[in-house]
Amino acid sequence: MDIRIQSQSLPIQGATIHYRDAGNPTAPSVLFLHGASFSSQTWQDIGSLKLLAENGYRAVAIDLPGYGQSQGISGSPEVFLREFIEQLNLQKPILISPSMSGNYSLPFLGKHPDMLKGFVAVAPVGISRLSSQLQRIEVPILAIWGSNDNIVPLAQADKLLQAMPTGEKVILAEADHACYMNKTDEFHHHLLEFIRANS
Repeated sequence: MDIRIQSQSLPIQGATIHYRDAGNPTAPSVLFLHGASFSSQTWQDIGSLKLLAENGYRAVAIDLPGYGQSQGISGSPEVFLREFIEQLNLQKPILISPSMSGNYSLPFLGKHPDMLKGFVAVAPVGISRLSSQLQRIEVPILAIWGSNDNIVPLAQADKLLQAMPTGEKVILAEADHACYMNKTDEFHHHLLEFIRANS
């Protein structure tokens, strides 16, 4: 099966925003954000976009504003993410959010939980700051952490799941903060299981 990953862009808040898109546009969708040292290219390089497209999903990876090939914006991260999902007509995607992208995903989740089918928290930043906004939100959650994460401690996973009890926690042994880079196959295994259960 020949999977084409298309490089696309669209205007949001006066900026040109780049993203990569793979799979059937009418299939259940999965949206990848990224950490501060990475971009949408990361998810293409480690095979996540191809894997999900091969399994029948639409996989979209965004270059967040000021990263990769996207221009910066001055507006709210939560509003930006909502506009991106609406412009691409992503119907209740599963949102994957590592590290720095928690600044986008957690405020969005707090205000628009009805717009998501699931949330994969890959050691996102901002949990302590935003946990009060996440109380009683019933979106299914997969919290996935590397056991050697020295940037966002494992205790933050428990804090997230205390706020949002509809979740499960997976710890990847001997993996660092960007656990999907150290333990890619294990990460993909848990990711696919969660997506299949919630899409």
